[in-house]
Parts: sequence; C-alpha cells; structure tokens
Amino acid sequence: MTPPPAPTMAAHSNTSHGGRRRHVLLFPLPYQGHINPMFRLAGLLHARGFAITVFHTHFNAPDPARHPDYRFVPVPDGSPVPVAIKDVVAQILELGVAFEATFRDRLASVLEEYSRDAVACLVADTHLLPIFEVAARLSVPTLALRTGSAACCACFLAYPMLFEKGYLPVQESQRDRPVVELPPYRVRDLLVIGEDDGGLVRELLSRAVTAVKTSSGLILNTFDALERRELEGLRRDLAAVPVFDVGPLHKLSPAGGDSSLLLPDRSCLEWLDAWPPESVLYVSFGSVACMSPQDLVETAWGIAGSGVPFLWVVRPGMISGSADDHRLPEGFEASTRERGKVVAWAPQEEVLRHRAVGGFWTHCGWNSTVESVCEGVPMLCRPYFGDQMGNARYVEHVWRVGLEVGGNLALARGQVEAAIGRLMTDEEGDKMRVRAGELKKAAGECTGEGGSSRPAIDKLVTHMLAL
Repeated sequence: MTPPPAPTMAAHSNTSHGGRRRHVLLFPLPYQGHINPMFRLAGLLHARGFAITVFHTHFNAPDPARHPDYRFVPVPDGSPVPVAIKDVVAQILELGVAFEATFRDRLASVLEEYSRDAVACLVADTHLLPIFEVAARLSVPTLALRTGSAACCACFLAYPMLFEKGYLPVQESQRDRPVVELPPYRVRDLLVIGEDDGGLVRELLSRAVTAVKTSSGLILNTFDALERRELEGLRRDLAAVPVFDVGPLHKLSPAGGDSSLLLPDRSCLEWLDAWPPESVLYVSFGSVACMSPQDLVETAWGIAGSGVPFLWVVRPGMISGSADDHRLPEGFEASTRERGKVVAWAPQEEVLRHRAVGGFWTHCGWNSTVESVCEGVPMLCRPYFGDQMGNARYVEHVWRVGLEVGGNLALARGQVEAAIGRLMTDEEGDKMRVRAGELKKAAGECTGEGGSSRPAIDKLVTHMLAL
C-alpha cells in the first residue's frame, strides 16, 4: 500500500499520548445521510483535540479539500452505483465484502505508522459490520455510529420479536395494527426498504444489531429532550454497551464541516430574503428518496393550487424511472413564477434557519427531521423508505409538529393543496409552530451550558481515551 499523505495537525494536547495527539479513525457508510453526521462527529472530536483519519469508499467519496485538517485513506470498493432504492440494501451488504480485505491492509498500515497506542479507537457506521470484525482482529476498539433515532435503533433490536409475533412480514390487512411493544409504531411505520420481502432487510438489520452489541459504545445523533424514554430503553436493553446521545450534531460541531455530495444553489437564500416571516414552504425529499412521475405531477399542481410561496428542491435522480429529472409539468413554472423557486440542491440548514421559512415538506430522514426540530419549523411528512415512516409517526403523533401527506397511497393534487393549507395558513399549523418552537427551545437548552448533550460529549471523549 502507498502510504496516504501525512495529516495536518493543529496544536492540541489534551488528547495526547507520549507527546503526540491521539487519533480517531472514522469509516462512514457512503450515503449523504450517513456521511453528514459522521463528519459532524469528526468536527466535534477534532475540536476536542483528536487527530482525524477518514477511511472512505470511492463511491460517494468525500472531498478532502473541504477538510484540510483530516487525513483521508481511500478503500477500493468495486461497487456499482445503485439505480433504485431497492438496490441500496443489497449494495450495503455487498460493500463490506468488496472492501474487507483491502480495509484490513489499509488499517494495518495506518496502525503501523501511527503506532497502536496512538490510536484511541475507530468509529464506524453500524451498517458496516465487516469493518467492526476487521478492527477486532487487529485489536482496535470500535464504536458504532447510528445515524438514525434512538427509537429506530430500538426497532432494529426488536426485529426478531416483530417476526416472532407476526407483525412481519407485513400483511396488507394489518398495516394499521399497533405494535404494542414499540409505541407509537404501527405495522406500516416499521422499517421497510423497497419491495424486499424481509430477507435482505432482515440480514441488514441483524448485522447492524451485531455491530452495536459487539461495539465499544453506541453513538447517537439525538438528545435527551427529544427521546428521553427511548434512550432510557436502549440503555436498559444494551446494558453492556455505553450509549452516548451527543446530538444534535449539526448544532454542536464547529462550523466549516460541510460534507454535501451535491453543490447547493445559494441563490435561494437571497430569494428567501424577499419574503415575510414564516410565509415560505420549503420542499425537499433528501438525497436518495425517489418519487414516481405521477407523484411529481400531483405534487407540483398541489403546490401551485395552494397559493403558498415555496422553495422546492428537485434534484438529479429524484424521479424514478425517468431520464428527464427536472421536467416539471408544462405550465407549472408560468403559474408559480411570482412566488416559487426550484433548485437542484439547497443549503438546507441555512434554509431552515431563515426567518421566511414557515414549513418544511420532507421525506423525514433523521437528519432532516432533527434539523427542522432544531429550527422550530413544522413539517409535512412524505416518508418513502427505511426509518422515514417511523420518524414521520413521531413528528405527527408524539411531538405533534407536523402531519403526514398521502399515507401509503399515491398523491393527489387536492390532497397536497389541503395539507399545505393546514400547515401554512390554518390555525392547526399555527399550533404546530408553537410546539415546534418549544422543541427548538429544548434543543437549545440541551446544547447550551448545563445541557445534557455537553456532558454526553465529555463522557464520550473520556471513554475513547480509556479504551
């Protein structure tokens, strides 16, 4: 192996060993929703004095130029880019097999260069079980980063029970059945990816649970005020694994940790400046979720019919089975030109912080959900796969800061128009905004001096140094 370039190091000593900084090694799952929190965690640990080394695949590789203080070690993966959501599960399972041997060589080389004592630990995404196994064989303690909610993690742990008690595989007639062991979930809120009948998904979750249970600690991008009950349950169920709720990471990590794989159109921020407070609906369905061409049409005309100002992210690859990703219905642009803006990607955290944004129509990925909660922005929820259904359930029925659009059915423009009205112009939306403001305040208190997140970070750093 050709040694990677030497890392750039700032002068920190509180995490040093023998006069040298201790190293934390990181390996994110190569999808935007997993890369973001891993790099936020990296920023947090770097600010606490650790040197950072990032192992990464060639697929969705991060840009080292954005993180000049980190060292980057590429690990060949030989994996094709997925063409549909249903392929993502298979790809995740294949990734570990594809790079397991290469990663072992890369890790062994880094350990030899740094010296084993200089490496505090490795942090890997829970979906990369082979990484945990390789690290264990090389005696490197590994912490697991779960990029979803504590509730979702509990759902992972409960998956065998869900099959034993007949909740899974999902039967159409039972979709609204409450999962009494996992309130407030219904069967249709459980984690499903694509059209898989349970085989691949079951394997994916089994590996993630094994990674967590064999790890030296579980790191979660959540916070006590948002998921106190769920965190207590995880600590009870994972008695042998320390749990660190160090979120919201995007609020705690130092600025400058951008890890977006897509280039945001920042002109939308200036466009937002022209609108009154809480008047604009921000619409974005994340970096992976895809909608049908028909749902795109109904979404567009529902937005148009609502009369509400909007900023809509229509990213490349968002429309399933369509080569023309940006083709909005004929006449849509003309009918909304005075009150709408469509971009290929947006700087989401800044958009949600903008005073003009009064609502967020989201796929309910965990990062988007937490970002919206932290800015006090209520949500319209249109979940597509994975943990998004469960997140939407919490948004609507636990925190009561949003409402679901469409359920399991195809969208209809009248339904879309009505939902936007409920959120943006009706008294119901005003009440959601008040509750969202309360959650924003709670998040601020958690991240402030004396809040629960800061001692959790202290405990994580102390734990890493003691491994």
